[in-house]
Amino acid sequence: MIPKIRGGGSKTRVNTLIVNIKCQGSSREVRPESIVCRQPVVVLRTANDQRLATNDRLSENQSMIHKILPVGPLQCNCSIIGDETTHEAMVIDPGDDIEDVLAVIRQNKLEVKQIVITHAHLDHVGGAMKLRALTGAPILLNQNDYALLKMLDVQASWLGMAAPGEVAIEASIGDGESLQTGNLTANVLHTPGHTEGSVCLYFPAEKLLIAGDTLFAHSIGRTDLPGGSFEKIMRSLHERVMTLPDDTLVIPGHGPRTTIGEERKENPFLVG
Repeated sequence: MIPKIRGGGSKTRVNTLIVNIKCQGSSREVRPESIVCRQPVVVLRTANDQRLATNDRLSENQSMIHKILPVGPLQCNCSIIGDETTHEAMVIDPGDDIEDVLAVIRQNKLEVKQIVITHAHLDHVGGAMKLRALTGAPILLNQNDYALLKMLDVQASWLGMAAPGEVAIEASIGDGESLQTGNLTANVLHTPGHTEGSVCLYFPAEKLLIAGDTLFAHSIGRTDLPGGSFEKIMRSLHERVMTLPDDTLVIPGHGPRTTIGEERKENPFLVG
């Protein structure tokens, strides 16, 4: 979760274009509890952009469909990942704008089998029950965030948003487990620090990491909210996340994509 963005601003939707939020730099000293970005600038990247693979696929594995939608007031990166052969899919962090998420699902003729939540902050879980009602897919979350899940009404008051009501979790996901969607496999990495139950999903065949709010481009998740710990997030980053290959593509919970190699060289929390 990042703080409310001052001044708001309208969201941009362009069918299957991927929308990223690029953050303007700040001359202030970077601190663990600092926000990820201050003035969001929407950058559209089309399939002609060298940084995107053909047809929005983000890896060389042509059986993976991966669409990213920044959703809700805080522009959480919701990932829709599908197997092009079986058309089975998982949706990760459907925080809001479920109609837009459903439009992508229908456009690609996908059947949602799992709804995976990286951590129990409102901007990541807010639309999960609506998506569950429409698809029948179970909601998965690490059990260490169950207490935080019961605070959604409090979180909503912080952000000036409507509370989503009770969110029913079908099963906990833990470190070392694998989630299967068609022929695609994601390994669960438990990465406490931003919250106690934060997880990342690593797709080894595609070298793709869905990082939640653990790692951002040139920053890390804030640790000053309930359940946060700077010591734990640094341990998670060094012992779990940064052990992945340098060419691993990272999709953070907010903002632009990055790679493990880029963060190893440029992230002020990880350099040295």
